[in-house]
Amino acid sequence: MPDYEFIDTHAHIYYDDLYTHINDLLADCNENGISKIYMPNVDKESIDRMLELEERFPAKCIAMMGLHPCSVKEDFEQQLKLVEDWVSKRQFSAIGEIGIDYYWTREFDKQQEEAFHFQLDLAKKNDLPVAIHSRNSLDTVISILKNRKESRYKGVLHCFTGTLPQAKELIEMGLYLGIGGVVTFKNAGVDKVVAELDMENLVLETDSPYLSPVPYRGKPNSPVYLPIIAQKIAELKGVTIKEVAATTTENAMKLFA
Repeated sequence: MPDYEFIDTHAHIYYDDLYTHINDLLADCNENGISKIYMPNVDKESIDRMLELEERFPAKCIAMMGLHPCSVKEDFEQQLKLVEDWVSKRQFSAIGEIGIDYYWTREFDKQQEEAFHFQLDLAKKNDLPVAIHSRNSLDTVISILKNRKESRYKGVLHCFTGTLPQAKELIEMGLYLGIGGVVTFKNAGVDKVVAELDMENLVLETDSPYLSPVPYRGKPNSPVYLPIIAQKIAELKGVTIKEVAATTTENAMKLFA
C-alpha cells in the first residue's frame, strides 16, 4: 500500500460491471491508496443503488445528486423535481452529473440547457459544487457559464478533453479540470494540454466503468486504475507520482469541502 492517497472524483461504481464485485473492488482500492470515490448520479434509476453504496461504505463512497444530460428526455421536469426533493432531504457532496451532451442526439438541446440552468441554480442555492459533463459541447457549456450572473463557480469540468484556451477559461471561472484515462490515449491531445497546466487546477477521476486508461483501454474501467492516470500526469509534469497524489487529493478535498 502506498504512503500517499488518491481520490477518484468521478466514478459510477453502482453499475453492474463494478457493483457485482464491490467488496473486492474496494479492498483493491485500499491496497492502491484510493481513499475516497465520489459517485455522480445519472437519473432516477441510479439513485437507490448509489445511496445503498454510500450507506454501506460511508467513509469511502460518497454520493452526488443530479440529472445527467443524456437522461434529459420528455420527463426531464419530473426528474429535476426528484433531484430537488432529494437535495432538500439530505446532504450531498455535489450537484452532478449535469451539463450538455451533443454526441448521442440533438433532439433535446433546449431541454438540456434548461436542466443545466436549473441544476446550476440548485447548486448555488445550496452552496454545493457542480460536476459538469460536456461531450461535443464544450463551447456551449463555456458560453452558458459565462452568460450567467455568476462570475465564478465551485465545481469541476468532468472528463476534460478540450484545448488549452478552453482550459484557461474554465479555470478562470473557478472550476477544476477532471483528468481521467483519456490523458493516456496516444492521439487525444489531452496530454499536451495537461503538460501546460498547473496541478493546482487538476483533480483525478476514472469515470468508471468508462474510459479505461492504456493499457486497459476497451475494457471496463475501475478506480483501481487511478494510479495509472496519476503516473502519466507525473511524467508530463516532471514530478513524482507522490506529488501528483498530494496535490490532486488536496484539490479534491477543497472541491468537496
